[in-house]
Amino acid sequence: MALSDNLTSKFVRKDVEDYLYKLLPKRDAVLREMEAYAQRHNVPIIGPAVARLLALFVQTSGARRIFEMGSAIGYSTIWLARAAGPSGRVFYTDGSPENACRAAGYFLRAGVRKRIEILIGDALDSLRQAPGKFDLIFLDVDKQQYPAAFRLAVPRLRRRGLLVADNTLRDGLVTHGTHDLRTRGVQRFNRLAYSSKQLFPVLVPLRDGVTICRKL
Repeated sequence: MALSDNLTSKFVRKDVEDYLYKLLPKRDAVLREMEAYAQRHNVPIIGPAVARLLALFVQTSGARRIFEMGSAIGYSTIWLARAAGPSGRVFYTDGSPENACRAAGYFLRAGVRKRIEILIGDALDSLRQAPGKFDLIFLDVDKQQYPAAFRLAVPRLRRRGLLVADNTLRDGLVTHGTHDLRTRGVQRFNRLAYSSKQLFPVLVPLRDGVTICRKL
């Protein structure tokens, strides 16, 4: 696959990244169509490398009740729903009705529509209103919202549940002092995760950085 700017890392060597993506098995027609749409329209998606990692977390943890904070056209939602299986329940959130409509069509074609609840509006508000606790919460909202999302998400995780956050290296900008609110939000999130006595966090430098936290 051709690597768009959205899928490439600013800190991983290009030859290493090319090698990684060449190893990936071919996705089905729906996922390939979504990847092409995202590239043409500059829609942020996690891409297949991070998606496989996310699916692995669901499979190995046995997560069945999943909340996704920031879903766009639903690319990661499909990976989550497929990994969770027929008994899984994934909450999709996005502020754009157009994105949600497009995502619903993809979910239907991917065979996972019945496993997904579509919520339109602010992801943090949607999590506040959703009942119960979750096995896994995936965080991919606007980066300046990451600290607030962290504080909201951790109490909503069950014991041994997973909090997974994308873009936690932010093109490597987290290593610098910055006035950029998005980068500062990610820096603050990472400090919160690693200082929390409730979590066991690991930051994986895959693509743009993925932080995985297990609730103790």
